Amino acid sequence: MPLERVKQGFKDLSMSFRSNPLNDDLIGLKNESAIARSVKNLVFMRKGEKFFDPDFGSELSASLFENIDDVTALTMRDDIDYMIKTYEPRVDLINVDIIPNYDNNQMDAVIVYSIKGSDTPPQQLEFVLLPSR
Repeated sequence: MPLERVKQGFKDLSMSFRSNPLNDDLIGLKNESAIARSVKNLVFMRKGEKFFDPDFGSELSASLFENIDDVTALTMRDDIDYMIKTYEPRVDLINVDIIPNYDNNQMDAVIVYSIKGSDTPPQQLEFVLLPSR
């Protein structure tokens, strides 16, 4: 009798908190979308924002006001790397790139990861890190 591989599914709530017009339930995110939202939330969560866990969160917001250079990019990359490897057990992190964009005074982030227990190809998440108050 051959063994079957069971695909594990993931579900999260959408942060928009909009309701589905057909059944009035909250809109949910599934599988790759749910994990992408979770990874992005990890990156943007500030240290101390999560109740009862003051060590949870990243220092990216403080790094965004530093000079835009390779040293700051390396610090940000290490922070993102630590957060994902520590707090997101559903993924295997492949690569984190933080690219300084001198012309626009911003950092471009590219995170590549694979989902554990899934046959999907590696996922790539791209976003811009801007200083804001």
